[in-house]
Amino acid sequence: MIFIKLYMSEESFICAVQFLIIRGKMMKKTVLYAAAFALVMGLGFSVNAMAGDKGPAEMTLQATVDAAAKPKPAMFPHAKHQETLACGECHHGKDAAGKQVAYVEGQKNEKCESCHNKAAGMDKKIATFKDAAHTRCKGCHTEKKVSTKCDTCHKK
Repeated sequence: MIFIKLYMSEESFICAVQFLIIRGKMMKKTVLYAAAFALVMGLGFSVNAMAGDKGPAEMTLQATVDAAAKPKPAMFPHAKHQETLACGECHHGKDAAGKQVAYVEGQKNEKCESCHNKAAGMDKKIATFKDAAHTRCKGCHTEKKVSTKCDTCHKK
């Protein structure tokens, strides 16, 4: 019965269980356990599917808005950072008024430049993607005693 659930829709599974109950082929206690198991398995698969997309393992960070005269893309090992940091330590969102709000698990991550650009009028330390990345990344690297030398991120 358990293996059938993996290949049937939830409605079909419920109908099959109801049929077996009506026919007297399953005891009430067994039906309760089967339904509880199906619910737990369904929730487990749903949570696993939602947590599945963690973004690319490696990223090249490059400003496209307010680009530097001599751009120097940063190589960002996203998967390596995910091993030791929670998503909210780097990512955040904004509310309807445009104010920064904390990251909520599963939220869609917008490009940093959608807010961090000169036209948005933010504080100079975070006015552009480059400024925001240097502020956040170098601040974290300093705190965790990781190199803040340019070639740590900007490979030649």
